[in-house]
Amino acid sequence: MRGWDAQLRRGVVELAVMAAIERGETYGYRIVEQLRELPGLEFTESTVYPVLTRLAGEGMIAVRSEASRSGPPRRYYRLTEEGRMRMVRMAAGWTAMAGSMARLLEGAT
Repeated sequence: MRGWDAQLRRGVVELAVMAAIERGETYGYRIVEQLRELPGLEFTESTVYPVLTRLAGEGMIAVRSEASRSGPPRRYYRLTEEGRMRMVRMAAGWTAMAGSMARLLEGAT
């Protein structure tokens, strides 16, 4: 069962990261903190940061750096218009699939 859970989480990490960014410009560690507050979405930095790098490379998110009083510059992320459109499509697909699974599982347990 553990492998199935990991596979499901890998499938939703991109949508979860994009949804966290869609709420407003934010930095990587804050995204990790937001997701950790939600049961089932407790992703580590080593999972989230590669997704951010890939999304930036694909033009789905924009990145800017700002000096930090403690440590290296902080990188802030925001969705581009293309990223917002992708997230909307992904969210619609997720909602449809989750609804279908809920109907399928009714009475199954």
